[in-house]
Amino acid sequence: MKHHAWLVNVVSAMIGIVATIGVANSALAQEPAQETGAIHPWYLGVSSGMLDFQGDQSVSDSIGMFVGLGYDYSDRWTFEGKLQLAPSLDVTRTDGTSFNTYGAGLSFDGLFHFTRWERLDPYMAAGIGFVHYGESVNDAQTEMQLRVGGGVMYHFNDQWAIHADYRAMLQGFGQAPNANSIANVGICWTWAARLEEKIVAVGGSDDADGDGLTDAEELEWGTDVYDPDTDRDGLQDGQEVHAHKTDPLNPDTDWDGLTDGAEVLVYDTHPLRRDTDEGGVADGHEVIEDGTDPLDKSDDLQLFELNIQFALKKSDINPEYDQALLKIAKAMQRNPESVARIEGHADKTRRSGDSYNKRLSQRRAESVKKWLMDKGGISADRLTAVGYGFDRPKAPNDRETGNPVNRRVEIYIRSHAAQESNVEQRHPVKGVPSVVEDIK
Repeated sequence: MKHHAWLVNVVSAMIGIVATIGVANSALAQEPAQETGAIHPWYLGVSSGMLDFQGDQSVSDSIGMFVGLGYDYSDRWTFEGKLQLAPSLDVTRTDGTSFNTYGAGLSFDGLFHFTRWERLDPYMAAGIGFVHYGESVNDAQTEMQLRVGGGVMYHFNDQWAIHADYRAMLQGFGQAPNANSIANVGICWTWAARLEEKIVAVGGSDDADGDGLTDAEELEWGTDVYDPDTDRDGLQDGQEVHAHKTDPLNPDTDWDGLTDGAEVLVYDTHPLRRDTDEGGVADGHEVIEDGTDPLDKSDDLQLFELNIQFALKKSDINPEYDQALLKIAKAMQRNPESVARIEGHADKTRRSGDSYNKRLSQRRAESVKKWLMDKGGISADRLTAVGYGFDRPKAPNDRETGNPVNRRVEIYIRSHAAQESNVEQRHPVKGVPSVVEDIK
């Protein structure tokens, strides 16, 4: 009976841990989540697997059951305590006697995660532990362990995950240590992750940053409760939503190259119309490149927009675009003093590289320039080619597929060459950031 008392104690401890977690879970369900609330550090793991004993030991391999309690100390480190039970161990002593007993243990491991809270979550582990046998095994009834190994979790969501785990153990120190191992699979439950986090407003005002939006409206729009100008375009979030109907998360709502603040506060252009004077050229291009008045369509440059489809990573122009380019050449031939600026643009995905796309769009603009020189008869000194990459979109890009609208070549023809030297290439408004960069 004395040998079975330790087993009863271990089983009682396991039941106690589960009961304690149940009580804590019930209490948590009645209390609000913490303000920081983004981390749910405690989890419970239950698993089973195989205990593999070194070949020269008197114990046969056996099935084991495990209950663990883990604490996420950080995004990388977890500390885990685990109870283990092998309810049936077949032992054959050197004198030939055989018997059946149990083994129970307790371990403490540190886990280092490589991608914690990604779907696939591999980790390495090391720690210490001990195991107690119902009857003396290998001339010892209790043995210490040094443990090292690793495993992987697969997270279905923040609350549930399955895991596969392996530990190699140096066990039974002294003159005859043994190298044993445990392999197990199981399930993990992060119980607090199912609780909805409550956002607690700090301070006594419904408008913490004084931008004209209530904190509830900020939450609805996704703007910063403590920053009155989330997109840094020169207009407060409340002005954008209530007065101008612009997007408080996009500094250039109409994608014309001028920030919403510059349009409203400096140029008096319409922040929701890409071309306020409807002269054919976007407001930002008139202000930044052309030096023309975005409110007067009579001074707009002649714009030709070509949706030339280039082969992947190529800049060669297909013959199907010859007719469109020929029209541009004829327009310049009719006005010998005219000059043209050829601008290449690209779309953007999450895999797009800035410097590569600028070089590629530059090569494509150069290809159009070369065509106008070789086939259109326009001299090189009347043509300027610039590549902007994806810095100057005219519509939003999808992170995966980009946007074909932004893959374009634009040609701006100025009637009199003398005007070209007088263009004041300026920032749309001093101190207010623009969606596009100044021309260097």
